[in-house]
Amino acid sequence: MRELFVREIHILLVHPIYFICMVLMPLLITLFFTSLMEEGVPENIPIGIVDLDQTTTTRKLTRMVDAFQSTKVAAHYPTVAEARHAIQRNEIYGFILFPKDMTSDMLAFRQPKMSFYYSNTSMTAGSLIYKDMKTVCTLAAAGVGQGVMQAKGMTPEQIKTALQPIVLDTHLIGNPWASYNIYLSFMLIPGTILLLIFLVTVYSLGIEIKFRMRRENDRDNKGWLEMAHGDFGMAIFTKILPQTIVFICVFILVYSYLFGWLHFPHPGGFWRIMLLTTLGVISAQGFGVFIFGLIPSMRMAMSVSSLWGVLSFSMAGTAFPIFAMDAPLQSISWMFPMRHYYLIYQLCILNTYPLTDVLIDIFAMLSLAFLPLLVIKRIEHAFVNYEYEP
Repeated sequence: MRELFVREIHILLVHPIYFICMVLMPLLITLFFTSLMEEGVPENIPIGIVDLDQTTTTRKLTRMVDAFQSTKVAAHYPTVAEARHAIQRNEIYGFILFPKDMTSDMLAFRQPKMSFYYSNTSMTAGSLIYKDMKTVCTLAAAGVGQGVMQAKGMTPEQIKTALQPIVLDTHLIGNPWASYNIYLSFMLIPGTILLLIFLVTVYSLGIEIKFRMRRENDRDNKGWLEMAHGDFGMAIFTKILPQTIVFICVFILVYSYLFGWLHFPHPGGFWRIMLLTTLGVISAQGFGVFIFGLIPSMRMAMSVSSLWGVLSFSMAGTAFPIFAMDAPLQSISWMFPMRHYYLIYQLCILNTYPLTDVLIDIFAMLSLAFLPLLVIKRIEHAFVNYEYEP
């Protein structure tokens, strides 16, 4: 086993593709995604204003919406048609229409219609500007009501109670900053690394068939199977073990940057993070070996692994909840390591729930890690009899 382990370490060191896929790419991906969402939430999303009233009230509302963090008034348009064309040209994401005589109608209680239009092609940008524009509309109505109540001699406390009879006390659990960086980075970064683990695992097995690293083809080195003394399970385990150590170390570097430098919240503690990391790496490697056992061709197995890894971003349940999917998709989601990875992170690390609440997910990840036992004979048969065809 020691001789095999040294052999695999040598392979990792002399072939640059391993360093690129196992170390360089994860670190670059981490820097890319965290810098992409450095501000936490999108800021200064451009919107337009169509002001047909041109009064002090509408100009005040324009300054108010421009002061919000998420939106920025990028342009004023004389007509609705020009503002609509600006949305179609992707110059703005939405616009507010202040109709003619809006202020006078408000003061006369004739219920003017203040309209806002926004593009929901980008759901994140659409949701943010919808919230800001709706807030402006609400504040405009409240401002008129406040002026009328003051004229009637009501006290500030009475006005406040009348305008907002129920006060909302909002608590954002786990991510009180509502930061997209915290929410998405811990799905995108590990998901991409797990995809690389799929590919590296399949590649490392397929390359043995491609180059036939056995005694009859390499006189200077013992063959892979001969070095394992015919124990094929030991040969695969020793091949995967150095990669497991490297990927865990890379995860530690990534977490040091996320939790140490960027101060991502992790009230669950470091030991739970390490447990999750180990489970994620071995489950992804186990599933990669399983895919290679089902399709003992490096080209096809890597294609299937790529497809499975890309689907993991959707099946993790961050963009669309799993319970809202169709029953077949809910069943298939159990076969995605990323699904269990993100669920354990969300419950145990971010919300400090006990591990007993995710025992079924821990068992699922361990089951994925041991999937190669089902196809070990098939892989051995492929290594002995399969002829690589370029």
